[in-house]
Amino acid sequence: MTGYIIRRLIALFLVMLAVSAIVFFLMNAVPGGPFSLGERGYSADALANLERKYGIDKPIVERYVNFLVSAAQLDFGYSFAVAGSPQVTDVIIRTWPVTLHVGLYTIIVSFGLGLIMGTVAAYRRNSWIDNFVTFTATLGITLPNFIIATLLLIIFGFQAGWGDPRKWIVGPLWPNGPALLSWDYFLPVITYALAPLALVARYTRASVADALGADYVRTARAKGLTDRSIMFRHVLRNALIPMITVLLPQIPNLLTGSLFIEVVFGIPGLGKFFVTSIFNRDYPMIMGLVLLVAFFWGLTYLITDVLYTVIDPRVRVTGSA
Repeated sequence: MTGYIIRRLIALFLVMLAVSAIVFFLMNAVPGGPFSLGERGYSADALANLERKYGIDKPIVERYVNFLVSAAQLDFGYSFAVAGSPQVTDVIIRTWPVTLHVGLYTIIVSFGLGLIMGTVAAYRRNSWIDNFVTFTATLGITLPNFIIATLLLIIFGFQAGWGDPRKWIVGPLWPNGPALLSWDYFLPVITYALAPLALVARYTRASVADALGADYVRTARAKGLTDRSIMFRHVLRNALIPMITVLLPQIPNLLTGSLFIEVVFGIPGLGKFFVTSIFNRDYPMIMGLVLLVAFFWGLTYLITDVLYTVIDPRVRVTGSA
């Protein structure tokens, strides 16, 4: 197991290196730049000074090598677009906790309710509960979250007064934001959780329904085991195996933020920077955020493979069963 984890970590490093190279060279291949004369209105001399200050005037290969050396020390440079030109790592440290809090609440709500709803729907197949869960799952997957956010904000935020979204607009320093158990989390978390909740409920229902029809369940019932014992000792354990591949990759998305959710509710989190940094051609911010997401995705798949061996002893990380 230790050797397997080491090999996967080495592979993760190579993947991040490849991602950094692809993003860096494609980003610089786009015409124009962060201080383009036609977009920002700088004079030719001012533009040359800015490019010299941030090293953009150097050859692209030299810039990439310098970036790798700095990134190895967790230094991604200074932001071109954020006021005050702070370091990218400082921006991430100050804004990511906002996204993490919303994301962690979303994971608890979506995975907790989704597992319960999917299990009950599978156990009560073709009942009104099953139909309700199916309808909710279909609605959550097909309806865009920015529409849900707008509707909830109009109905509950302004009409019922459940939380004031303006409290989120406090700048990048998180200590001035809402308390951890504040009602201000309610609308963003419900909006953000509906899509992953629908996905969790859908796959949980399918996995549990398949497990309930397996031969070992009929054998357990013939032995006189209660439904509760069968469900917790046999069905859920086996149903979790195919669900892990689908559900765990949802976590990086939830922990890195959603542009629409954070814009609608005025949340000063990390999600905004994923898109605004691209529009502003903020090269250091783009590279820092892309590598952060790539690391989380690679780590998630590593944890997924390790969990397979914990849940199902028949699975071996060496590839043999």
